Amino acid sequence: MRGRDVSTQLDGVNTRALRDVLGHFCSGVTVVTAMDGDEPAGFTCQSFSALSLDPPRVLLCPSKRSTSWPTIRTAATFCINVLAAGQQGLSDRFAVSGGPKFDGVPWHPAERGAPILEGAAAWFEVALDVEHDGGDHLIAVAAMLDFGADPATEPLLFHRSRYRGIVDSSR
Repeated sequence: MRGRDVSTQLDGVNTRALRDVLGHFCSGVTVVTAMDGDEPAGFTCQSFSALSLDPPRVLLCPSKRSTSWPTIRTAATFCINVLAAGQQGLSDRFAVSGGPKFDGVPWHPAERGAPILEGAAAWFEVALDVEHDGGDHLIAVAAMLDFGADPATEPLLFHRSRYRGIVDSSR
C-alpha cells in the first residue's frame, strides 16, 4: 500500500476543533451486527460508505477502542443496518459498550444469519475482505453478499453532533 507520512504535518492540531469542523459533513447512522454463537452483537458506526460496484464493496471504520468489533470481525458475515429516521434510540443504545444491547430490539436473521434490525432503512449483509490501520480507527473493506431497503423509509442523519432528518428543498 502506498502513502505518505503526514503525521508531522498535523502536530498540535486541536482535536476538538477538528471534530467540530468534521461534524459539518452530514452522515447516515448505521448499526453493525453479527452473531456471536447464539447471541447477537452490534455497535453504532457513523463511518460507513459505498466503495465499489464492481466488485461490490463497502467500507466501515470501527474505532480501535470498540469492544464489539473484535467479535463481529471474526463472524463469517455481518450486517450493516442503515438506521431510519426515528431510530435515534437504537443508535444511542448500540453506541455504548457492554450491556444487553438487543434486549427488546426486534430483528430477524439475514440469509446467512446476521441480524437485520426491524425498521432499518436499508441493510447490507457482508463478509470482511481486508482491514487496514487508520489511526485511532480501522478501515474495514467488506464484500457484499446481499442487501435490501425499504424505499418508503427516510434515513437517520447525523450532523454537527445532532440527529437530523431530510428536508426536501425542491418543494
